Amino acid sequence: MFLSNLKKNELIKKYGNSILNTGSTEVQIVLLTYRIKYLTNHLKIYRKDVHSKHGLLNMASKRKRLIKYLKKRDINKYESLLSQLHLRKKNY
Repeated sequence: MFLSNLKKNELIKKYGNSILNTGSTEVQIVLLTYRIKYLTNHLKIYRKDVHSKHGLLNMASKRKRLIKYLKKRDINKYESLLSQLHLRKKNY
């Protein structure tokens, strides 16, 4: 299993401000990021696992859409979330 319930609840509290706020954009992005990291490591070992690769691509595109939505909705949350998750580097 990629995340224990304890770790998952901790992430939901941190990014969703409440344990019940599981549907917020930030929480969805964080949980997808952890699943993507887990599947990436899985695919390094099992290179021919086509079904997992397909799921990884779907998750990556869903996360991309959610990040795009968050950027349009609230640029400050977007920048802070990406810096916390180390997803993109800023070009100054």
